[in-house]
Amino acid sequence: MDLPISPPLRPMLARAVPDIPDQPADGPTWVYEPKWDGFRAIVYRDGDEVRLDSRNGRPMERYFPEVVDAVREALPSRCVVDGEIVVARPGTAPGDPARLDFDTLSQRIHPAESRVRMLSAEVPAGLVVFDVLALDDEDLTPRPLADRLAALDGLGLSGPQVHATPRTTDAAVARRWFETFEGAGLDGVVAKRTDGPYEPNKRSMLKIKHARTADVVLAGYRLHKTSTPGRPLIGSLLLGLYRGGDLQFVGVTSSFTAARRAELHDELAGLVVEPGTPAAAEHPWADWQDPAVADGTAGERRPGAQSRWSAGKDLSFTPLRVERVLEVGYDHMEGSRFRHTAQLKRWRPDRDPASCTYDQLEEPVGYDLADLLPGVPGTT
Repeated sequence: MDLPISPPLRPMLARAVPDIPDQPADGPTWVYEPKWDGFRAIVYRDGDEVRLDSRNGRPMERYFPEVVDAVREALPSRCVVDGEIVVARPGTAPGDPARLDFDTLSQRIHPAESRVRMLSAEVPAGLVVFDVLALDDEDLTPRPLADRLAALDGLGLSGPQVHATPRTTDAAVARRWFETFEGAGLDGVVAKRTDGPYEPNKRSMLKIKHARTADVVLAGYRLHKTSTPGRPLIGSLLLGLYRGGDLQFVGVTSSFTAARRAELHDELAGLVVEPGTPAAAEHPWADWQDPAVADGTAGERRPGAQSRWSAGKDLSFTPLRVERVLEVGYDHMEGSRFRHTAQLKRWRPDRDPASCTYDQLEEPVGYDLADLLPGVPGTT
């Protein structure tokens, strides 16, 4: 490639803040955008040659051949842009809104080219562009965001597979987006300074994400990678919620100091279910190694299933008696699980594990992704 910017380039990052910043009285400083829940991508095009780089600079074009084709159709012949690869899915019933689907997107990272091709045809991905880093022979990264956005507007990206992200300079509109767009599977709002250059690998943007809590059941743990027989340390606590009398695995909480990891191991020792005992056979996740339930195809969610992300890893866990409840913080649900690692807030000795159900979770406001990205694959 002969472009003003050569791969790999690390994308500009965001730091978390609690609130959407207001504009100063003397004029706009911030531009606000939806926070997309997909794979971040720096996209390079030089004629027919296209490269899609992940956040870590790893090429992804083999996993998204339809996005490569769409880039050739929609983007200028020589450019570098920053965006997000997303997959949309229609509602589960007629009239239900379309929304982003990270689980389906993640299935694309697969070693078998035949499967990638099949999925690219069945559930095509799209690209949402939010910055232009180079155009023709010019490196735009030193220029202010306002200039780069003007260049983005000049590209005329309106779908169906390559879109320019919606944006606003009105903080009130951004706050409405924050409340409503989650129903389309989006992750929050991003704020960027209009006078700022593009700063690779620096947290120069702001991200505002939802903060919620839920009471969940503790049903097991995994040891930390630094654990030894002489000094066992908890790596993560395995969390569940009841649905129809069945305990579904919803995620983990794992951010502890080394001292706290050791304390947790001692605290939970009395709850350990010993292998081969009747209690082990009765544990709600005793069937975690059964392929019919481990991968969720039977409508169940269990910890420990092997996947393209975890091949070769030991995903066994220590089951615990289902007696303890803890309150965790989370930001976003992806289907029936926490999209990201939950944060332990406190123990809830006053709660009965059987009372920890999905009913307590806040439902986001419904919003049709097709209204946000008209014509994007999966929304029609």
